[in-house]
Amino acid sequence: MDVLNAIDSFAALSQETRLEAFRLLVRHEPEGLPAGEIARQLSVPHNTMSAHLSTLARAGWVVSRRQSRSIIYRADIRHMSAVIQFLVRDCCAGHPEVCAPVVNLLGDCCTPQEKG
Repeated sequence: MDVLNAIDSFAALSQETRLEAFRLLVRHEPEGLPAGEIARQLSVPHNTMSAHLSTLARAGWVVSRRQSRSIIYRADIRHMSAVIQFLVRDCCAGHPEVCAPVVNLLGDCCTPQEKG
């Protein structure tokens, strides 16, 4: 990933509805969600949500597939990984302990949460 791709990616997430849509889709990996369900859960009009999802797709954050009459959206985890790698690529400068908190945080994000 180069700087211009990173800027485009960050620009796509720099709007509240798009950021919330992406976070919702991350929570629903790997199944994804139909566009209408995303709009319903975020209380956004369908046509507005469609525009936001198009922006996220152009920036690489989401992928879609047609399933019958619905379009199912999924978070593109590979793109998210590329953006994170772009951010931390030069983090350590030969001192891995500097990035340890970030690495630990990423490890914690995928552990099952206790439901209480």
